[in-house]
Amino acid sequence: METERSVQCAAISAACRFIGTLTSQAASILLSCLEGNHGPSSARKDTPCSERTDEIGTGLRARERFVFRSTFVATFKMRRKFHPQTFLSTVDVGRTIAVVLLKQTIFLQGESSDAVFYIQKGKVKLNVLSKAGKEATIGILNEGDFFGEGCLTAQPLRMCTATAITDCALMRIDKKSMMEVIHREHAFSDMFVAHLLTRNIRYQEDLVDQLFNSSEKRLARILLLLAHFGKDGKPAMAIPQISQETLSAIVGTTRGRINFFMNRFRKLGFIDYRGGDDLQVHSSLLNIVLHD
Repeated sequence: METERSVQCAAISAACRFIGTLTSQAASILLSCLEGNHGPSSARKDTPCSERTDEIGTGLRARERFVFRSTFVATFKMRRKFHPQTFLSTVDVGRTIAVVLLKQTIFLQGESSDAVFYIQKGKVKLNVLSKAGKEATIGILNEGDFFGEGCLTAQPLRMCTATAITDCALMRIDKKSMMEVIHREHAFSDMFVAHLLTRNIRYQEDLVDQLFNSSEKRLARILLLLAHFGKDGKPAMAIPQISQETLSAIVGTTRGRINFFMNRFRKLGFIDYRGGDDLQVHSSLLNIVLHD
């Protein structure tokens, strides 16, 4: 009994050490070999798969090799269980977590584009600067959003500047790691495609809003979006401090007009200031957007 236990311990230890040295592709190939699935390209009949995998266990007795195979198959299958949120919250090869403070620049327009970012916490502003020196805010991103995905296409340089408008926690995923997980994990690729579609719809809505609505309606819509209106069934939500200069850049009007509308919204009870810090947005502000 003691001998059997020692054999199992030795085999399990060897399997775990070996798994840690494998790439995902090599591990997948070996798994199919151990399970007897040779696949369509098993032309190497002169060297059976079982003989090749036996070479891995060189120095192990027959019983140890059997336990090694069983342990490897079970451990590898456990390791293959993939959860997108776990991937986006843990540090590993090609993934790092950075804490970015308020008003700190994440990347600059024109810099090399080599990674995708995921917002774990906070808000990020995307700005574009023209050759003539005109600056425009093209988006405010929230927790759960990706940005910098242009590096996944033929876009060698950043097309905008990303700046934190609150304290943020960001997951940085380098281009190679991002491409690998998109191609390998369907759950992650589905989530990422859904993000891209949602972003595209948002940009279309922003364009329609800019073309056809007044600056007052545009401001009301931006405040509702920043407050996550319609999510979690919450009638009101606090927005971390955001300057009127930032709001004017997003809405596309002057700071004076923003100040006028903010005071008006406050008098009508659509918004509340909390000691100059957070801004409380009430669902009644939707009346401004819907009113013709």
